[in-house]
Amino acid sequence: MPADESSAARGAGRTRAAAAISRAPAPPLPAGPPAPAGLALRGGSTAGARRPAVPASRGRGGSGPRTPRGSGVRRMYEQARRAWDRPLTAYYLILGAGLLITVLGLVMVYSASMIKALELSKPGTYFFRKQFLAAVIGSVLMAMAARMPVKLHRALAYPLLMGTVFLMVLVQVPGIGMSVNGNRNWLYLGGPFQLQPSEFGKLALILWGADLLARKQDKRLLGQWKHMLVPLVPVAFMLLGLIMLGGDMGTAIILTAILFGLLWLAGAPTRLFAGVLAVAGVLVFLLIKTSPNRMSRLSCMGVSEPGPDGSCWQAVHGIYALASGGWFGSGLGASVEKWGQLPEPHTDFIFAITGEELGLAGTLSVLALFAALGYAGIRVAGRTEDPFVRYAAGGVTTWITVQAVINIGAVLGLLPIAGVPLPLFSYGGSALLPAMFAVGLMIAFAREEPAAKAALAVRRPRVRWKTMRRRGKKRPSGER
Repeated sequence: MPADESSAARGAGRTRAAAAISRAPAPPLPAGPPAPAGLALRGGSTAGARRPAVPASRGRGGSGPRTPRGSGVRRMYEQARRAWDRPLTAYYLILGAGLLITVLGLVMVYSASMIKALELSKPGTYFFRKQFLAAVIGSVLMAMAARMPVKLHRALAYPLLMGTVFLMVLVQVPGIGMSVNGNRNWLYLGGPFQLQPSEFGKLALILWGADLLARKQDKRLLGQWKHMLVPLVPVAFMLLGLIMLGGDMGTAIILTAILFGLLWLAGAPTRLFAGVLAVAGVLVFLLIKTSPNRMSRLSCMGVSEPGPDGSCWQAVHGIYALASGGWFGSGLGASVEKWGQLPEPHTDFIFAITGEELGLAGTLSVLALFAALGYAGIRVAGRTEDPFVRYAAGGVTTWITVQAVINIGAVLGLLPIAGVPLPLFSYGGSALLPAMFAVGLMIAFAREEPAAKAALAVRRPRVRWKTMRRRGKKRPSGER
């Protein structure tokens, strides 16, 4: 081959090799320390480069992140709303509020009744021991009522009503019934024990009326006014007549409120409801107008002086007791009004002694407990699908709430003195026993809610029997 041809071939080979080298990818550079973030940001728009997280704006002084105004209150509200909506809220409210009111009532009965017992030449714990015995019996009744099924409560309606009517008739028999403070509504049981059947009449009317309205609703008869009023209103008027024969106006007002509560829950038309209310109002006006004692009680509303004849002595000294309590009271047992100044300090006016000894804090605590009990009763009546449970829960809530309002309103001077005790709080076994049974009834209704029943089933502890023998490996027969 000539020299010029070989040199040309070598030049073409070098040219192809150089072109191949230029097309080949560059070798990877050795890994080194990462470039600073600032250099990456200055280099223009680089793919995949992440900007550093901007710190949250700080509050005053840079102490921490700024919280929007109202977020804490909103969060607390949401937590409280979720707590109220839990399935067992009504169950725990009824159980806790009922027991707390009863225990606080025992403490105040002991404090308010010591001087009265000494005046009667009795031991200082005389009234407290009787109230404590009634509370023990009432606790047993409350536990039984809480464990009884709804069908058994409905089965008790008619026997309880007939037994109560029989006892209320016995009260009017000369030689059997007793008069206390001008009202003939007591039965003597022997020893220091007496019974007021009209207190059981409230519970009897609730259970019987709830069962009657529930059966009529199942048959779709409540749309007719005859079935709504008969026989509920005539039986209620019979009980009212037996109560008014003994002159107990306060219990008659409570029984009337229960009747209206049942009619309202049953969906009574406005005209029918207004008609029954007008008739009851006329009767109450006539009963008050024809009784000088009731007229004097009505005239003592809002007075600040006992009057020349002392007719408003009790109402005025109830206000004095509340006014002298201040914010936190004079101390448990340090009441001055119970030393003969305030009549009935352990029964009708025990709320005044509570305000004097425990102050505004104590009275507001009592009001909060009754409000919680009333709210739980309304919740049970509103969430159930059983008509009997709705009517019975609404009737019990109406009973306890209205009676508490009448008693506290009389102590505050906003209502006339009706002579009704504070439920679960005032002294009196005849009033405490049916009230505690009614609380147990509400507990049973709260337990019957499907969601509450499921929650209780989950929380119920399961008993597992464990043997005391230790499990060990089986040894061969020949091993020692």
